[in-house]
Amino acid sequence: MCRKAFGFSVGAVMKNKVFIIVIIIIFVLGIVGSAVVLLMPPKSRIRVVSDGETVYTADLRTAEDTVFDVEYQGHVNTVEIKDHRIRVKEADCPDQTCVRMGWLSSSAAPIVCLPHKLVIEFTDGADVDAVTR
Repeated sequence: MCRKAFGFSVGAVMKNKVFIIVIIIIFVLGIVGSAVVLLMPPKSRIRVVSDGETVYTADLRTAEDTVFDVEYQGHVNTVEIKDHRIRVKEADCPDQTCVRMGWLSSSAAPIVCLPHKLVIEFTDGADVDAVTR
C-alpha cells in the first residue's frame, strides 16, 4: 500500500525525481562536452583527402595564400587558402554543400564533398609516415 502525498503516490513522485535528475545530468554533460570541443586550442595542420588519398597537407599558420584544384573523375573542386584559413571556393558538384560550408573552422566538422569524395580536415600530424629533408 503506497502513501499518497498531494494526490500522488510516493512511488510516482520518486520516479519523477529520478527522471528529472537524469535529464539534468545529461544536460550538464552536454554543456561540458560542448565547452570542451569549442574551447580546444585551434589546430593549424590541415590535410586534403581525395578518394581516401592525402593530396595536400599544410600548416595554416605558415601557409601562403594559394588556390589549387583537386580533380576526381573529371570533376574539379577549387580549394583556396587565404589569411591562414581554407575552404572550397568552387565545385562542379550538383549540391554545392562543400562550397556553402565556408571556411574550415572546427576539427569537429570537416568540409566534405561526397560526390567528389573530397575531405578537408584538421589533423594533428600523427598520420605522417615519414619526413624528408
